Amino acid sequence: MPRHDVVVIGGGQAGLATSALLSRRGIEHVVLERDRIASKWRHRWDSFTLVTPSWQIRLPRGEYTGDEPDGFLPRDTFVGHLEAYARATDAPVREGVTATEVVAADGGFRVATDEGPIDARAVIVATGAWQRPVRPPLGDLARDIREFHSHDYRTPGELPPGGVLVVGSGQSGAQLAEELARSGRDVVLATSSAGRLPRRYRGEDMMLWAHRIGFYDRRADALPSPKDRFAANAHLSGTNGGHTLNLHRFAHDGIRLAGRLTAIDGHHVTFADDLQQNLRAADKFAADLRQAIEAAIRDGRAPDTGSPDDLEDYAGLDGFDAPSLTTLDLQQAGISTVLWSSGFRWDFSWVRPAVLDDWGYPVQQRGVTASPGLGFVGMHYLDTYKSGLLIGVGEDAAHVVDHIADHLGVATPA
Repeated sequence: MPRHDVVVIGGGQAGLATSALLSRRGIEHVVLERDRIASKWRHRWDSFTLVTPSWQIRLPRGEYTGDEPDGFLPRDTFVGHLEAYARATDAPVREGVTATEVVAADGGFRVATDEGPIDARAVIVATGAWQRPVRPPLGDLARDIREFHSHDYRTPGELPPGGVLVVGSGQSGAQLAEELARSGRDVVLATSSAGRLPRRYRGEDMMLWAHRIGFYDRRADALPSPKDRFAANAHLSGTNGGHTLNLHRFAHDGIRLAGRLTAIDGHHVTFADDLQQNLRAADKFAADLRQAIEAAIRDGRAPDTGSPDDLEDYAGLDGFDAPSLTTLDLQQAGISTVLWSSGFRWDFSWVRPAVLDDWGYPVQQRGVTASPGLGFVGMHYLDTYKSGLLIGVGEDAAHVVDHIADHLGVATPA
């Protein structure tokens, strides 16, 4: 039976960052990836770009060093970055190997895989939380209506002719609604309470402001509810040099807005009467962040650059009266496709030594669990909001690797 000091499960940015840090400490390990390196990024749609600027790629020994730190990498370019990162760090990745169970065994762990078991002294789970596409059980569509999850969508041209109902106005749903509308499709967008972010404020990218004021450093234990760890990302786009997405602008430009989708019966769908509430929630999110920036400037925690009137948010359209749909006959409306942007679920029940909370999330402290030698990396709010982001995953990985090194008796570097 193969045996390693550490088994890392997951070959995305979290697993590769963890591998680079293990190698730096001289700790023998293997990385198991069920598909290919960066597989989750490969499954994004063809026009996808990162929403965060390239300077936020701060992987250990894998920082962005290109000529456009304020640009937004396209999908394939970023996948290439992660592939090059794996090569540069000699990451011992075994692609096409699926880990199916982790159990305590012989003072360490046994990892069951589709190629046989592997023993390890320590295990670090770096699969992330967005594992399985979700399609809410709201009813059955008529057979002539196609449905896709955003996970499987690639281009407008692959969809049948006709209009599209996009379900969910988080970051992906809003981007896809915009792309489909620009391709000439009639689009209905079932909204949620997701926030929005202006792309630029005071002449600088909002992600820079968010970094300056500590937005990424929000801690899980400071959230109003543990459920807030899993809220949809605010809508924003990195395409075409990066730009703002705004539901009011969508309505102004012809996308029909509805509230939350609540029921499906063949061709008939029903929406909650909460569109105006959702619009206000998106507006408030943007306004609250601008207010936080202004407070940080007044307190000297952020530089006073640009003008508060320099705002890319289509603010003049905030009062646009978007008529709300409450019911819709898809056939009569010419809608042939439902595109679900309804998020993903996680499942860590296969990691037997882990204790899970009421939400099925591992109980841990910054990725370190009560089970010696077992850690998690690459999930939002392991410690802070940035724990699952390119700007923060390396910091948490370093913390977990330090604990694993202590567990293995590896000396701290001088």
